[in-house]
Amino acid sequence: MRPELLLLVAAFAVLLAAAAVSADSPYKFFTWNVTYGTIYPLGVPQKGILINGQFPGPDIHSVTNDNLIIDVINSLDEPFLISWNGIQQRRNSYEDGVFGTTCPIPPGQNFTYILQVKDQIGSFFYFPSLAFHKAAGGFGGIRILSRPLIPVPFDDPAGDYTVLIGDWYKANHTALKAVLDGGKILPFPDGILINGRADGSTFSVQQGKTYRLRISNVGLVNSLNFRIQGHKLVLVEVEGTHTLQTTYSSLDVHVGQSYSVLVTADQPALDYTIVVSSRFTSPVLASSGIFRYSNSAGAAPGPLPGGPTIQVDWSLNQARSIRTNLTASGPRPNPQGSYHYGLINTTRTIRLANSAGPVNGKQRYAVNSVSFVAPDTPLKVADYFKISGVFRVGSIPDYPTGGGIYLDTSVIGLDYRTFIEIVFENSENILQSWHLDGYSFFVVGMDGGQWSPASRNGYNLRDAVSRSTTQVYPHSWTAIYIPLDNVGMWNLRSEYWARQYLGQQLYLRVYTTSTSLRDEYPIPKNAILCGRASGRRTRPL
Repeated sequence: MRPELLLLVAAFAVLLAAAAVSADSPYKFFTWNVTYGTIYPLGVPQKGILINGQFPGPDIHSVTNDNLIIDVINSLDEPFLISWNGIQQRRNSYEDGVFGTTCPIPPGQNFTYILQVKDQIGSFFYFPSLAFHKAAGGFGGIRILSRPLIPVPFDDPAGDYTVLIGDWYKANHTALKAVLDGGKILPFPDGILINGRADGSTFSVQQGKTYRLRISNVGLVNSLNFRIQGHKLVLVEVEGTHTLQTTYSSLDVHVGQSYSVLVTADQPALDYTIVVSSRFTSPVLASSGIFRYSNSAGAAPGPLPGGPTIQVDWSLNQARSIRTNLTASGPRPNPQGSYHYGLINTTRTIRLANSAGPVNGKQRYAVNSVSFVAPDTPLKVADYFKISGVFRVGSIPDYPTGGGIYLDTSVIGLDYRTFIEIVFENSENILQSWHLDGYSFFVVGMDGGQWSPASRNGYNLRDAVSRSTTQVYPHSWTAIYIPLDNVGMWNLRSEYWARQYLGQQLYLRVYTTSTSLRDEYPIPKNAILCGRASGRRTRPL
């Protein structure tokens, strides 16, 4: 067959495949204009990042397998990227929106993200990933509903609210970035926001009805505790996994994490106070909102609900109580518990220890003594074009060395379709929070002290929660299992944002020699090319 005819046949096959996908998986289109604007979240004017004039940005409402076409217009005066916290980008790490995978959108230009929320449900969020833009806004909620025929383990709520909580600074993001670039440590945050406000965010409810709150910690530093005066929180979902429906009086939400809770308006018709306060800090920051009954007679009497402050054991025990609902369906009509992860032997153990210290007189943060420095070309783009010298697979060891901090572009090479164990080891006094793009992982164990192979005896190998962000308590460890079923270049980072910015991150290169589209999509036709890839061409079709 002639080459040009082969090309035509291939193009037709692609069109047929696209039509088949379109028939089952709707397309949703968004146009976002990213601008600066003056905001007043803590009562003083600040330079914020707005999406279509909104702070926080608009929610994304979707259903399992929807295709999301999001045209992002960068009207800032500097490069910009959006990443999608918890969206797995199946076979498509080019769309992940971090610098290791995606070239920034230049000022005055646009880039269209083409995402599919493939085989996912749950509560997530998006955020700006470059520079220190996250401290200026540009974030918003993502919800992925189950398809209509897939059963959900609770009745439809009367309402569904996005609740974005996070610590905040009065200083502009440019000033905070300058502090970090100057080798200094950021000061303590100035306050806490609930949906972009320090106080007064209101959630309207009707007496006797039940509501779903999707709570995400989009902050920079602090773990936060969430509670509602006079009401209980029934946990139902964590980052895409239906959980055992455990009732809590308050819930710790660590940086980067997302939870769904059900709250029933079963009290007298009044205004009840929502309280969000910082954990493990001195002083304790707090903010409040209002859980308002439609026929409210006024403010509820009595003291505001007190929350935990520095109690690590309380938080650790709560974390251990969060487990998968094995009788519930996930995004597909089969029980989540049908995946017996505890019966699979891991093929590799990687121990990752966080640390802090000076390099060349400036503050840096590291993983296994390596402090990440971004190259001039995104790692995934360099990998696709086989550009040498951008990164080196194996540039970070599999275990802590105990040596001094040094700079490198940290990349761990992993084989597709293997099953590995990662142990996060935290010998510092702070609580750490780690996020892995492209995956959900099983949080099989966490405890105080030093991890050892004997620690595996206490692992939960039956119903551990599957999620994309996990905490590691001070002087403690957390172990996760990961089925490496998603080819690509995936960012593993501290969600403590100053630490991420100053080197506490790395990339997992999940690799296969296969070039089949069943394993990985090629580089997008509309990909922006930068660095040493500038001037090259993407795929012709």
